[in-house]
Amino acid sequence: MSLAARFEALRGTKVYDLLAAAPLIVWYGVCFATRFPDLVRHVMSINWGTADIATISSVASRFASLIFITAIIVLLALRRTPRARISGLVPRIAAVAGTYLSVGIVLLPPAELSASLYLTATFLILSGTVFALYSALKLGRSLSMLAEARHLVTGGPYALIRHPLYLGEAVALVGLTLQFLSPLAVVIFGLQCACQIVRISSEERVLASVFPEYRNYMTHTARLLPYIY
Repeated sequence: MSLAARFEALRGTKVYDLLAAAPLIVWYGVCFATRFPDLVRHVMSINWGTADIATISSVASRFASLIFITAIIVLLALRRTPRARISGLVPRIAAVAGTYLSVGIVLLPPAELSASLYLTATFLILSGTVFALYSALKLGRSLSMLAEARHLVTGGPYALIRHPLYLGEAVALVGLTLQFLSPLAVVIFGLQCACQIVRISSEERVLASVFPEYRNYMTHTARLLPYIY
């Protein structure tokens, strides 16, 4: 067997998939390791007898984010091996940028917000993260960062929209952008949304190429927003 044939055979194994997921697992592991102690210190410093709704919502959103990160780590480690992958450099760049561009927002100076706007931003982060977590759990072992076909999921939120995980992330990103509101934050937000659209198109192409029923599924579901898009 040639070296190229051996490599192609390796690509279809769980070992290769774990190696491919390893950078993501390490990244999310580092995120958890840095955020969890900070959240514990924050919770211990709060006077819960006088805590307002904004404080409680903020803690809840950060806690939900940690649960989401934990779920992603587990699902990446246990996911099925892909049956097909999208080819080309652009879909890969879009997937990576769509995943990590938001990191640039949190590096910006926080915006000075009114209490009501801060509460709105926190609520968007919390609700978006919870919905993304629910969608990721429904996606289960079919989770991918790159456009890959593992197993077709059409239940739960996927019965109405084809990409509920990205919708939840987008809602949370709107809240995050509000917390760091600036022209640069808006530009980063817009770039990430553009990358996600490319990513969605790539995923739909590879899924349709593997699962014949996917095209029929597309006819009665929306991409992100029912009856709108």
